[in-house]
Amino acid sequence: MLHRSRTQLGLFFILLCPANIIGLWWAVGSPLVMDPNSICRKTKRLAGKQAELCQLEPEIVQEVAKGTKLGVRECQYQFRFRRWNCTSHSKYFGKILQQDIRETAFVYAITAAGVSHAITQACSMGELLQCGCELTRSRAPPSPTAGPGTEGTAWEWGGCGDDVQFGYEKSQQFMDAKSKKGKNDIRALIDLHNNEAGRLAVRSYMRTECKCHGLSGSCTLRTCWRKMPHFREVGDRLLERFNGAFKVMGGNDGKTLIPVGDNIKPPDKQDLIYSADSPDFCSANRKTGSLGTRGRICNSTAMDTSGCDLLCCGRGHRDETVVLEENCLCRFHWCCVVQCRKCSVRQELSLCI
Repeated sequence: MLHRSRTQLGLFFILLCPANIIGLWWAVGSPLVMDPNSICRKTKRLAGKQAELCQLEPEIVQEVAKGTKLGVRECQYQFRFRRWNCTSHSKYFGKILQQDIRETAFVYAITAAGVSHAITQACSMGELLQCGCELTRSRAPPSPTAGPGTEGTAWEWGGCGDDVQFGYEKSQQFMDAKSKKGKNDIRALIDLHNNEAGRLAVRSYMRTECKCHGLSGSCTLRTCWRKMPHFREVGDRLLERFNGAFKVMGGNDGKTLIPVGDNIKPPDKQDLIYSADSPDFCSANRKTGSLGTRGRICNSTAMDTSGCDLLCCGRGHRDETVVLEENCLCRFHWCCVVQCRKCSVRQELSLCI
């Protein structure tokens, strides 16, 4: 068995099931990951920069946990209509991590992106002493804002720009394995590549925001700062990369990755890569990490991945009427309470058989 990308898998496996060292991913809802001291007591297998962070910067480790939780939520949102829906079942999810398939590539990317995003956000909110707003003294001027009245407008960097480079570096430090790789550890190379793709989905898409200042609404001066993309945009972008992921194999030197197939351009740094084909996820199979799709809600009229034909793998579906309770007739009462009644609603569902 090839050596794993040890620090990345250590992060997953050490924090996921505290009693049974399975990984970070699905422990994010437990108090463990919100307490950096508890996390670091569980990280005996980690060393180097990871252990250093635990000892010297436990507050960074807490943001790592928050970033992972952010990645979990986004993964489950992006895959909610797919056969594999980023399940929270730890026994099945652990099997996904042990394979080098497209889904694993997305997991690594969205986790690294979430950690980078969460740490950067904490800097901007003043929650970390090690960082703050982005330094902009040497940065080039912002692009002019389109529209009338902005020609010749003076500008200056101000506000609180997101220090994405700090978040990028801390995510890299904690998530990447820079040592203990086997001589021909292709899996480690793939994991490192997907980690970087996730971080770049945040860093490479910073946007400039500006505020106009002047009398009577004029824009005689613009104050500008840089902000990260919303994390939903990051998830959307990584899902696009998932759909166009590259299958690769290891080169003869054990240090390079080669795309599989003829006349295929090599993947760039923002592409997701994998080396093994995914199972179809139609039937439950603990060996592959598939929960199957039996009982999943599908859309009987859709033609995409949420449609019953694809989601149910051709087995068909059944219609079922359920009665749900939801808030209705809500009223605001001064001050400051919203009171609602409970209404019963009948809903028609299509379920895979």
